[in-house]
Amino acid sequence: MADKFDVIVIGAGPGGYVAAIRAAQMGLKTACVEKWVNKEGKTVHGGTCLNVGCIPSKALLETSHKFVEARDHFAEVGIEIEEPKANIAKMLEFKNSVINKNVGGISALFKANGVTALEGKGKVTSSTEVEVTDHDGNATTYTADNIVIAAGSVPVEIPPTPLTDDLIVTSTGALEFTEVPKRLGVIGAGVIGLELGSVWKRLGSDVTVLEAMDSFLPMVDGAIAKETQKLLKKQGLDIKLGARVTGSEVKENEVLVKYTDGDGEQEMTFDKLIVCVGRRPYTQGVIADGVGVELDERGFIFVDDQCRTNVPNVYAIGDCVRGPMLAHKASEEGVMVADIIAGHKAEMNYDAIPSVIYTSPEVAWVGMTEQDAKAKGIEVKTGSFPFSANGRALANNAAEGMAKIIADAETDRILGMHIVSQHAGELIAQGVIAMEFGSSAEDLALSCYAHPTTSEAIHEAALAVEGHAIHMANRKKR
Repeated sequence: MADKFDVIVIGAGPGGYVAAIRAAQMGLKTACVEKWVNKEGKTVHGGTCLNVGCIPSKALLETSHKFVEARDHFAEVGIEIEEPKANIAKMLEFKNSVINKNVGGISALFKANGVTALEGKGKVTSSTEVEVTDHDGNATTYTADNIVIAAGSVPVEIPPTPLTDDLIVTSTGALEFTEVPKRLGVIGAGVIGLELGSVWKRLGSDVTVLEAMDSFLPMVDGAIAKETQKLLKKQGLDIKLGARVTGSEVKENEVLVKYTDGDGEQEMTFDKLIVCVGRRPYTQGVIADGVGVELDERGFIFVDDQCRTNVPNVYAIGDCVRGPMLAHKASEEGVMVADIIAGHKAEMNYDAIPSVIYTSPEVAWVGMTEQDAKAKGIEVKTGSFPFSANGRALANNAAEGMAKIIADAETDRILGMHIVSQHAGELIAQGVIAMEFGSSAEDLALSCYAHPTTSEAIHEAALAVEGHAIHMANRKKR
């Protein structure tokens, strides 16, 4: 039997490493198990997010966006340059350097906070034991008073498009293309599909997105989704809704995709195909038979509002439990669980978790859509404001998009905020803070915003809730 810990965390992704650091800060003897190995055979922390997800994709989104700005928009603001060229190898080198800096930072934080890093695959074998199998196959059992499962998720694969070398890939493979595919297919018009599709569209691919659902971004407010679809279409993304993929065939370095839509059976040929149809919890093999931790039919671990499983002193957080599969949601759950284990009272407001799509412009939202509220029988009032009427957005040459606030018609309490704009992911924090403190639309309307900033669009949307926006003509309120 090896060392005994107060807390053992399985998984060093955004949920696990944050939980481990917080637990150690609370004075608990903490270990964190990680099985991820990089191309050099070295154990790395950060999980999907830092290694093949959030961080590397944002590096490519940013560099591809800068390329398009230089190519298509510098001249509009008076900057004349020779036609820029995209150096894919250099972009990948930059992406990898960003990954390495973040991963190294987590290892340093473990050391600084006294977290013991255990290398290998962790498995819960009882309510107080974790077996860690290292990369050579040697198993060691550690004991702990508390166990936190933060095993994350993996991409969903579908039978019609089995992964094939580097032709049919998941989001991970899409971050490793060494050249721009001439014809790129993307299955799934969700967050990941739109982000990766937009990266390679900017760099020169003809991109077609096949989405089985008939509606576009149903989780986003209808007005914002409609505006986003219009802007992405303007950029050249061909988004086919109601297109259900039925099969594929690989031949001569091409992928023939078969799908059905309202017009019947269709076919398209691509040089590369990215499968982005969602993610599933990585829980298989993480919990030994007989431990008693309950899972649902899809592999999600059942937990209560404070992430306790049905087995005492065993917790689960992040992508392997209910709720949105978001890194920041996992991190906040990690903090909550660590605080609870340390004897403190803690809870999380699941109604105020922001979501962001890092296309250009970005799409961000928090709380209810107008459609959600009406479906629940809540009478609402809304205020919207276009960035085309915002001075700073015009000065930035980025005046596309709009901001929208949904408020309770009776109490004026903010129920949701939705934005499509440059830096929407930064602006949405105002909505998160407002909802966390139970703010009314009037609270934002009465606040003083710096001028000129794009944040003023939020101010104007709040004013527009009562028909009092200053820098646009207001709708007549009934």
